[in-house]
Amino acid sequence: MSATGARESTGARGAPGGPWWWARRRSAVLDVLLAVASTLECVAEGVPFAHGAGLPEPVGMLLGLVAGPVLLVRRRWPVVVVLTSIAVMPAELGALLGIVGLYTLAASDVPRRITGLLAGMSVLGTLVTTYLSLRQDVVSQEDFNPPVWVVPAMSVAVGLVMTAPPVLWGLYVGARRRLVESLRERADGLERELSLLADRAEERAEWARNEERTRIAREMHDVVAHRVSLMVVHAAALQAVALKDPEKASRNAALVGDMGRQALTELREMLGVLRTAEGAATVRGAAGPDAPERLVAVADRAARRAEPEAVSADVEGEGPSLAELGDLVGQSRAAGMVVELSVEGAGGAGVRSYAAGLEQTVYRVVQEALTNVHKHAPGARARVRLAHRADEVAVQVENGPSERGATDAGLPSGGNGLVGMRERVTALGGVFVSGPTEAGGFRVSAVVPVGVAGAGG
Repeated sequence: MSATGARESTGARGAPGGPWWWARRRSAVLDVLLAVASTLECVAEGVPFAHGAGLPEPVGMLLGLVAGPVLLVRRRWPVVVVLTSIAVMPAELGALLGIVGLYTLAASDVPRRITGLLAGMSVLGTLVTTYLSLRQDVVSQEDFNPPVWVVPAMSVAVGLVMTAPPVLWGLYVGARRRLVESLRERADGLERELSLLADRAEERAEWARNEERTRIAREMHDVVAHRVSLMVVHAAALQAVALKDPEKASRNAALVGDMGRQALTELREMLGVLRTAEGAATVRGAAGPDAPERLVAVADRAARRAEPEAVSADVEGEGPSLAELGDLVGQSRAAGMVVELSVEGAGGAGVRSYAAGLEQTVYRVVQEALTNVHKHAPGARARVRLAHRADEVAVQVENGPSERGATDAGLPSGGNGLVGMRERVTALGGVFVSGPTEAGGFRVSAVVPVGVAGAGG
């Protein structure tokens, strides 16, 4: 960096750039004025120097014209200015040149050892020049006989007065400038860090919003899709037996109506929660912290409603459990599916012995798997296996080929069922596998570790 790089970088921030090496125009104007004043001083002092040295006056004036304008380069090459002032000291020229040069040198980024060396040379040059001048004045006056120590003391005093103040002031200004520059760089760094933190916060907020959207969509899919799928199955059965068995058709019609009312009630509750969260986001700038949990509670409540009478028995905040798998399987049986449920290991099907998150996940896997059987393999036999192991819970839902010779019941599918099951299982650190079987059916398997989900009932 140049000798005054800190000053230039500091000045360049707040004002338009100046010509050549000046950071600002006013700095250039100041240096021009100082150079003019120094030139006039050197030219004026060059005349008596020429008389004393026995030289023509133009020679002294020319020396002043050469030395004075050096101040123009003080910001670029302060060492040159100080060396020039030391060089013209024997001619008793350039007092302003020396003072301004030492100040600029001390305030610049020149290494301190060089600054100390040049300042010492300046003090020594001023001391010797002053001593010789005063000694000559004392000798020229016969009636003036001061003590011996007067001339050396005055020489030292003049040397220190001409050198120490500009050096000390320059050191102070340079340190202050570097401190300001350091604080400004630190502020810029903090501003950049804050900007990065803001960007990351926005990314995290967007990620959280996407996660909540996915979570809400998964809950709505698990609850509503299962209910509506059963409605479609019962409607198809109603159409088939409407003329042959009016009594059975009446029961199916009543069941379809009940399921439709339940589905509407569940949708209304979910949309109410979403509207509440949206209104809170408008007021506070973000959705209420309890909105997703409330939505999940509503979804869990809705999923456990097998009959309209069960609505009043729901408990706020409870989710489906493994003990309710029998009711879930019973709903599919009522829709005409042949389903076999088997439970292996300790615990049994009617005992809630795991954390709510684990039991809800296993329940949702079975629910969505049975829904897919209704959709894509109508009339197929299905088997649900639940295994309680030492450190994990395993569930498998397998169905055979459709006995009706059809591969699809005509139900719409968004392709999100398997994705939602996989997301639920892997979120608890489990393993999810699905795929067709050799017999032409389909198998869904999930293993969830007990330690991740937490134990305890």
